[in-house]
Amino acid sequence: MEKLNSNSTFKEKLEMETSFPSLYMFKFIVPNGKENEIGALLPNNEMVLKSSSQGKYVSATIKAMMRDSQSIIDVYEKASKIKGVIAL
Repeated sequence: MEKLNSNSTFKEKLEMETSFPSLYMFKFIVPNGKENEIGALLPNNEMVLKSSSQGKYVSATIKAMMRDSQSIIDVYEKASKIKGVIAL
């Protein structure tokens, strides 16, 4: 139930602050080797990667044109199923 309320609040905030369609920047921290799984969420967009100092994690930034707030939420929900991912 908390996740549903959280998504609802996030959706309301997105709709208040963003005019769609809009370029949206996604940022994730993933364990090294999981970059392709994140990239597969938004396959037609450039992904910028930066390794952590010890190489265990990778920061992934993807800018994508999103048609509405639900599209953004859908990406975050899919990303949450990738083991070890942290959405920023």
